[in-house]
Amino acid sequence: MEDFELLAAWRRGDNDAGTQLFERHYAAVVRFVKNKVANPTELEDVVQQIFLACVEGRDRFEQRSSFRTYLFGVAHFSLLDHFRRRRRDGAAIDASVTSVADLEPSPSLIVARREEQRLVVEGLRQLPLDYQVVLELFYWERLTGPEIADALTIPEGTVRFRIRRGKELLGQTVRRMQLVGPSHDGDGDLEAWVRAVRQTLPADGDQRGA
Repeated sequence: MEDFELLAAWRRGDNDAGTQLFERHYAAVVRFVKNKVANPTELEDVVQQIFLACVEGRDRFEQRSSFRTYLFGVAHFSLLDHFRRRRRDGAAIDASVTSVADLEPSPSLIVARREEQRLVVEGLRQLPLDYQVVLELFYWERLTGPEIADALTIPEGTVRFRIRRGKELLGQTVRRMQLVGPSHDGDGDLEAWVRAVRQTLPADGDQRGA
């Protein structure tokens, strides 16, 4: 069955359809959350909430894009809601300036295989959340600019700007962490390292990637 057929069946009460949809996209959702929520129990709670929100919001989705685009849009909203609920005042997060490192001082749950990958993971967490999300969707989930724009409900030009500016900020952050020296091609190495981190993350088809 197609994803939206499974979603519709799950909403009608077919738990088997819900299980199929969950297992099909579980690894992708874990990849999205894992570098942003440092507590394993909270990570699993956020993942569960994302799938529940997909079911609850299905009637508001017009299916003009793919289910993955819809899923990551819901995931992004659910993540911001998670951070808002953890704040004492319940105030919204300004994702244009606030980083995951500000919100989650604990180290990432991602276990990188190489030192440069570990520093790239931590560097992503120090970017404003708007930039971290776009870069990870672009490099790790391989979404196109238009798909990211649909998922985050922002103009495609804004996506292109955030990718370009996010790469600049990540390069600056990594250099501050003394990963890239003057003898390196910083941008080229950095892009390869960001892509390489995906190999350490849950693979599509994994039912339990956390």
